[in-house]
Order: sequence, then C-alpha cells, then structure tokens
Amino acid sequence: MHTESRIFVAGHLGMVGSAIVRALQVQGYTNLLLRSRAQLDLCNQQAVETFFLAEQPEYVFLAAARVGGIMANSCYKGEFIHENLMIQNNVIHNSWLNGARRLLFMGSTCIYPKFAPQPMKEEYLLTGPLEPTNDAYAIAKIAGICHCRSYNQQYGTKYLSAMPNNLYGPNDNYNLEKSHVLPAMIRKFHEAKQRGDSSVTIWGTGAPLREFLQVDDLAGACLFLMNLDDTRYDALLNDPTAPAMINIGSGREISILDLALLVRDVVGYTGRVVFDPDKPDGTPRKLADSSRIHALGWRHSVELRDGISGAYYWFLENYPESNSPRS
Repeated sequence: MHTESRIFVAGHLGMVGSAIVRALQVQGYTNLLLRSRAQLDLCNQQAVETFFLAEQPEYVFLAAARVGGIMANSCYKGEFIHENLMIQNNVIHNSWLNGARRLLFMGSTCIYPKFAPQPMKEEYLLTGPLEPTNDAYAIAKIAGICHCRSYNQQYGTKYLSAMPNNLYGPNDNYNLEKSHVLPAMIRKFHEAKQRGDSSVTIWGTGAPLREFLQVDDLAGACLFLMNLDDTRYDALLNDPTAPAMINIGSGREISILDLALLVRDVVGYTGRVVFDPDKPDGTPRKLADSSRIHALGWRHSVELRDGISGAYYWFLENYPESNSPRS
C-alpha cells in the first residue's frame, strides 16, 4: 500500500476496525475511506454497490462483523449468521467487481473444530464438529474464507483471511450479555469492587484454556500482511495446505481461572472468585498455531498483564457510570 492508496476499513468504529485505522494513521496513510453504519449499511446490497462504484477502494480491510461472547453467540444465532453472511457477501463481491487489489478478511479461531489438535494449524479447518455455542458465527466466517478462496481461484483476486484468537483492548464491548470473556471480567470485578461484594461469579469451571491478543497487535499484523511483497503474499494465497488463510496469535495461553485472578489483581478487587459449573465452558482449549506469520517476521508486543491494565484504564475513561457504586 502507498500512503495515498484508497483504503476502505469496513467496521472502522469497532474494536478491530478502529485499531486498524489507528495503525494506518500512525504509518502515514491519508486516504482512508471510512463510513459508519448510519452512513453505509453493509447488509444493504445496493448501498454497498453504490459505495464501491463511487469510491473504488484499492485495499479493503473487512473488519465489520456482528460479534459477541458465549452468551450472545448462544442466544442470537440467527442474527449472527444472517448479518455476517450479508456483510461478507456484499463487501467481498463488490471488491472483486471494482478491482480491489487486495482484501483482508477478518475471521476468528472459533472456525476450528471443538476438539481440534492443539495448537490449531490452518489446515485443521473443516476436520471435525464445531463448538455448538458459536457454530452459527463460525459457519459464517468459514463461508467468508471459502468466498475469498473461490474468488482467488476463479477470478485471480488476492484475498487473504486472517484468523486472530481472543481479542481485547480499546473500543471493546463491555455489555455483560454480549461481551467476550475478558471485558466481561473487567466489568464484573470493577462493579463488585465498587459495591463491596464479597464474591464474583464466573461462568463455567475455570478449566478451559484461552489465548489472548491485544487488538493493536492485531492491527499491526494486518498492516504487515497487507504490505507483504508479492512473492510472500502469493505464497500464502497458494499454500496447498491452507490456501489464503493465516492464524494471528501470541502463542501463549492461560486458563479462565488464572485469567480471572489476573483481572481481579489488575482491577484491585479483593473478594472471592466463584465458578458456576452449570454454565457452559465452551471449547476446552483454543490455541492457534501462529508459526506461519511468525516465520514471516511478525510477533506480538503487548503482554497480557500490560494489555489488561490498558483495557481497564480505557474502561474507566469510557464507562464513567461504572465509577459510582451500584445497588
């Protein structure tokens, strides 16, 4: 990408999209095409066609998606699969129609089978049943991967799918019904501290292992991939074991129990942590094999404790209502 290239960041107000925008701006890119959902509904086929015809983006970061944690994925399956398929289909198809040079589609490691061998390699896609609590979202993302691959094969496009692990950081969602595990913990422990609660209850047994990546690290990886030279980029697109698909992760995992203790410590809550084994655990382990992107020269830089501290500071600054005790 050149600094004046026309770059469309779909979903620029979300956690991932806003991090990509920050990274682009820091690196001097000046021609960013940004539209809020009110300005451009990516589920609206005609609106997306009109936008692409008018703006002719050269590079597309497809970070727009309906996302959520285990509760949201379980309760809103219809919305998750419908909206994500609509967004993907419209953006990928119109990128091809209007000659976008490269597209980076953001997926998730939830696309892998529930009991995939660990760490999960890209070639494990579609080798076993999915985790039932997030299968609708996962199937939408798998469709996006296949969409990119199919257009590459038939039309010669250069569309790559990136599979990050559990993300967190600025602009995360702290709604307890719809958030992922880490921001939910931050809010729960903070509000328990404000109320003086003696304990905080966390879903599941605490045994599952998860890998976390701070979202600005992900944004750096996205720019790194989009700017790869043609030889290395084309090698990713044409890799016979997992064409046009690459994991992005830290390579480090932590149990939900240890994560809860870490978040409790960062927040400064002194009460007990209680687990509710009647609630689902989700996938027992979900560690991505990121050896391919590591071999290309990218690695994460934000360690988990530092990242959680930054996320907690962002929460305090942006959720002022949480700074007063609640009943």
